[in-house]
Amino acid sequence: MITKEVIKSEIEKVPPERLEERLDELYRVVKSFTMPDPSPEKIFMARLREIKIDGPEDFAANIDLYLTGEKTVG
Repeated sequence: MITKEVIKSEIEKVPPERLEERLDELYRVVKSFTMPDPSPEKIFMARLREIKIDGPEDFAANIDLYLTGEKTVG
């Protein structure tokens, strides 16, 4: 099992000039562990928001007509 002391000792082994240039990155990684994990529902909704549909302007209002073929694109 890795302990805090082992992690600290590994950080101590990094040459100071290399550590300085990557300290922000290391901080972000450590800080990410303090953030709560997003719930599956939030992940799902975020992925839904990424979906883009290329369709007519009235698609949302008339989706039933487009799905049944009563209204067509063109």
